[in-house]
Amino acid sequence: MTFPALLRHPWTVFLGRRGIRLLLSLGIVLTASFAMIRLIPGDPVRAALGVDAAPDLVAARRHALGLDMPFLAQYRQYLGGLLHGDLGTSLVTGAPVAELVRTRLPATLEIAGLAFLTALAIALPGGLLAAVRTRDGRRPRTELAFTTVTAGLTGVPDFVLAAGLTALLAVGLQLFPVAGAAGVASLVLPVVALSLTPTAVLLRIVRVEALKVLDEDYLRTARSKRLSAARRHLRHAAPNMASAALTVAGSLLPALIAGTVLVEKVFAWPGIGSAMAQSVVAQDYPVVQAMVLVLGATVLLAGLLVDVLLALLDPRSAIREM
Repeated sequence: MTFPALLRHPWTVFLGRRGIRLLLSLGIVLTASFAMIRLIPGDPVRAALGVDAAPDLVAARRHALGLDMPFLAQYRQYLGGLLHGDLGTSLVTGAPVAELVRTRLPATLEIAGLAFLTALAIALPGGLLAAVRTRDGRRPRTELAFTTVTAGLTGVPDFVLAAGLTALLAVGLQLFPVAGAAGVASLVLPVVALSLTPTAVLLRIVRVEALKVLDEDYLRTARSKRLSAARRHLRHAAPNMASAALTVAGSLLPALIAGTVLVEKVFAWPGIGSAMAQSVVAQDYPVVQAMVLVLGATVLLAGLLVDVLLALLDPRSAIREM
């Protein structure tokens, strides 16, 4: 294949469009995080040095950090640092923010990734099973219980679930550690708290999509050929509802990753979310804006991976967007 032909290839165009969209979105997240932090009332240097710090010391510290510069000058300085991998220095601890991100990001990705996979692993077969058992108005009590439970779970905030799970399973029954990262058992409650709401949403969506797929002509043909139920549902129905489920799952990623902030705080999980919550209280500008940038970039990259996976499952959808 020649180079011009490669440039015109549908996959090249698709990935190029998604790459440009990713870069533009990252620019928006970067600018928004930088501006938003500086709109928070209060003086971060005064908060870091204490209310009794001498005015001359506060002024000198602000000058050393460049906080007395005009907004655009600070922004240019920040962009220059980012190009060299410098996320700034914590106003409270004096430690490089990049090192804080390096040590805390894996813990956040661990529980967020496990929660996402848990939601998919439960919702895909669970929604299909619910559709099979309740299609054509059968088992109305089962359908009522399914819709009631899933609707209830979608309305409960993550931090409320986290607090409830801690009180019941960690403090009451003492089945899991209350807080901290003390092995595999410590993962259970944070992952469950993060995954319950997206699982409930996905279960409802998958069931609706599965009901549509089960009424398609090709499944009627499969039934007329006396194929087993397992083969009909797993080989024919499941792949055709996977695209819709992954699309919804991708849209839930921002809320899931944002939920790590409060869930990590509840469980004292050593991730970016808990560090961000502490830094907001301390008005630690560099740490907060770095955490917002990293979490935003994580959401965008995860969304890109979902788009590519959807395009692999149905290449025609990517071609039609050209």
